[in-house]
Amino acid sequence: MIRSGAQLFRERGVSGTSFADVLEHSGAPRGSVYHHFPGGKDEFAIEVTRYAGGLIGGALRGALEGDDPVAAVRSFADMWIGVLESGEYAAGCPVVAVAVDAAPGPGTRAAAGDAFAAWESDLAVVLVRRGVGEDRARSLATLVLSGIEGAIVLCRAQGSAEPLRRVAGELATVVGAAVAGSRPPA
Repeated sequence: MIRSGAQLFRERGVSGTSFADVLEHSGAPRGSVYHHFPGGKDEFAIEVTRYAGGLIGGALRGALEGDDPVAAVRSFADMWIGVLESGEYAAGCPVVAVAVDAAPGPGTRAAAGDAFAAWESDLAVVLVRRGVGEDRARSLATLVLSGIEGAIVLCRAQGSAEPLRRVAGELATVVGAAVAGSRPPA
């Protein structure tokens, strides 16, 4: 149900996804929703957001394994380009869907904020290891993630991966310059 919820949030948003939609998509029995999520849709949305945040965070951490933030930016963007193209631009980031929902339940927006903060932290840690100062690393991480997530929205609206390709190129240039201009850690 959680995987189905993440897919449906990516396509329809939180408000546009009902429990009936989740049950139909997942094939789960009707009573299972309230058994597993007695707190209702808010509890479900929080769990979906945590799941999606962890999944996407894992992809980002995988891209960062080589300690090359420029390659990681390109790899993370390429992953999203693959998602967008394979879904014909009908689905975006489920965490963004939660963050921008018009009527989030208590805790859902905070779960999205936690996911974004974890992604920023993961990227900032690698930037610091590469010699970028902590404040600058945090700012760059915010720039990278907001640039990529914003470009995903443009890609969906335009039905093209070009906005993300352009943004990823610019972000890679900025991150590369920051790393090249920093002193290596002592």
